[in-house]
Amino acid sequence: MNLKSHFRFDRNQQSGILLLLLLIVVLIGFLYFYNFSEDAVFDTTSAEVIAVQKEIDSLKLTEIENRKPKLYPFNPNYITDFKAYTIGMKPAEYDRLKAFRSEKKWINSSEDFKRVTGVSDSLLAVISPYFKFPEWVINKKNNSEYSENKSQNNFSKKSDNIIMSFAKKTDLNSATSEELQRVNGIGEALGKRIVEFRDKNKGFINDVQLNAVYGLNESTIQKVLQQFTVKTPKQIARSDLNKATASDIATIPGISFEMGKEIWQFRKLRGRLASFAELEKIDGLTAQKLQLIQLYLYIE
Repeated sequence: MNLKSHFRFDRNQQSGILLLLLLIVVLIGFLYFYNFSEDAVFDTTSAEVIAVQKEIDSLKLTEIENRKPKLYPFNPNYITDFKAYTIGMKPAEYDRLKAFRSEKKWINSSEDFKRVTGVSDSLLAVISPYFKFPEWVINKKNNSEYSENKSQNNFSKKSDNIIMSFAKKTDLNSATSEELQRVNGIGEALGKRIVEFRDKNKGFINDVQLNAVYGLNESTIQKVLQQFTVKTPKQIARSDLNKATASDIATIPGISFEMGKEIWQFRKLRGRLASFAELEKIDGLTAQKLQLIQLYLYIE
């Protein structure tokens, strides 16, 4: 085979090859020395970018706020270590509270709480509106007539007045809807609702059950009790709270199934309850509902 013929080029071919080699060298040099990467130009100071950033920051703050534990009314005498943490108390402040309560002493005001725990004024201002003390504590502060220094004569007069007032009142377990409507604030609908509630539950056990009638507020209930009271209470067999099921608790008039289940779970977690005061730790369980529960349940 004659290979020499493949390597012989005329003048035109030689010029073309030289030009091709020159183009290749120029192209390689261009690729080697030229930087194709360019930093993306992004203006973070534009009005659109600033508006989007503000919206993102707002959503972040909203999410952080939503994740914070919600604060409900609570009795400061029964704060747990976790509750103390969530409301912002320091460990030393909570330890002082535990030591105070271990001596069977009670906190009955915001001032007591600050004196015992030593919390800051700023924290006290935030949490004190959520303090929930038993009614007897509040009544003791607001009514000087409960003073232990009252004379026996005044006590006797008051007892006589109570007896006379009781005698003048109409029995709630026999009152008609029309009679109830004579009370200011009780219309036809509320009058019928009270009677229907009474008939459905086969009679009232105690005046406090008026709190379970839908639509009756505290001021209207007080007006009703000026003219009516339970004179012939319905007789029931009460159950032990430490043995009651969630269904047993939920069947109490005025107590929802959700609340009954929460009370039952609260008791299960603690094994046994020693007093009804322990239930005050449950968020949403008002003093009125606690009174309703005690009509049907007891603790041995």
